[in-house]
Amino acid sequence: MLTRKDIEVCSEASDGKAAVEQALELQPDLVILDLTMPVMGGFPAAVELRRIAPEIPILFYSMHEGAQLIKEAKLVGARGFVNKGRISETLLEAVDAVVVRKSTFFPNDGQ
Repeated sequence: MLTRKDIEVCSEASDGKAAVEQALELQPDLVILDLTMPVMGGFPAAVELRRIAPEIPILFYSMHEGAQLIKEAKLVGARGFVNKGRISETLLEAVDAVVVRKSTFFPNDGQ
């Protein structure tokens, strides 16, 4: 879904701990985290990333959605949230909002 000439996926992680470690090593323009990951879930991984690399923006994606999850995502410092059910329609828009426009991307029902 992130196949576009101006986007390069530099890494993929199988769990939240690995995502944090790889983000620290690679210093990407954006980290996309699933809320439900083994070893370290998305929210704890985001908290750790904010603590040690606050300049890296975070975008969450999840099969779950709702005002409370979006509120929690904002509280841990996420810049956006994409529902897996609509990821093919919204992921590139969310990446553009967060990385290019330095803005945020949250579904209307969560703001």
